[in-house]
Amino acid sequence: MSRAPRGSGRGTSGAARETQPERTALSWQRTGLGVLGVAALLAHSAVAGDAPARLAAAGAVALLGLGVLGWLAPLRARAVHRAVGRGGGVAAPRLALLAAALVAAVAGATLVAVLSR
Repeated sequence: MSRAPRGSGRGTSGAARETQPERTALSWQRTGLGVLGVAALLAHSAVAGDAPARLAAAGAVALLGLGVLGWLAPLRARAVHRAVGRGGGVAAPRLALLAAALVAAVAGATLVAVLSR
């Protein structure tokens, strides 16, 4: 007896399908809040060390986090709601790539800030 691949939408319970939009929205919110948390840590380090360049980097990271929370998270939540309503797939490789690039950029900014102490 073959089973449908994970995440294919076939053979998934109705409850799992109904919670997919909420799980996706929460994951995007966690990403944005994590980026804002890193920005706050960078800002604290910059103020404590009197480093205006690091403070500018913290501001840029904070703007990225706000972009995720204010633009990407709602955009993705609406797209998932529409896809689930149609019964289609919810994969979005471009947005996943964008989120990965964002996290890599934040990690890079953090690494530069930590190493420049």
